[in-house]
Amino acid sequence: MEQLEVFKALANETRLLMMKWLKNPETYFPKPQNGDIHEDGVCVSDIHKKVGLSQSTVSFYLSMLQNAGLIKAKRVGQFTYYKRDEENIKKITEWLSREL
Repeated sequence: MEQLEVFKALANETRLLMMKWLKNPETYFPKPQNGDIHEDGVCVSDIHKKVGLSQSTVSFYLSMLQNAGLIKAKRVGQFTYYKRDEENIKKITEWLSREL
């Protein structure tokens, strides 16, 4: 976990919203036809629709969050699903509490 990457990733209103939405995905995204939204995550196409920005921007934002260790990606067929990395978020929170 690179602390600077975490702060960079969270220094954007849309990326913060994405993290909030992924915390309670059943509230913000449609129920998947197959699978479990908590186990598998949210399909990138659903995130793209909700954000309302270009696909490349959404992909870049998700990449930033993933590189910072805040979310995990899971590839299923031609789709990618994203969910929060709660273990890393806990480590980040503990680091913040201890260091700052």
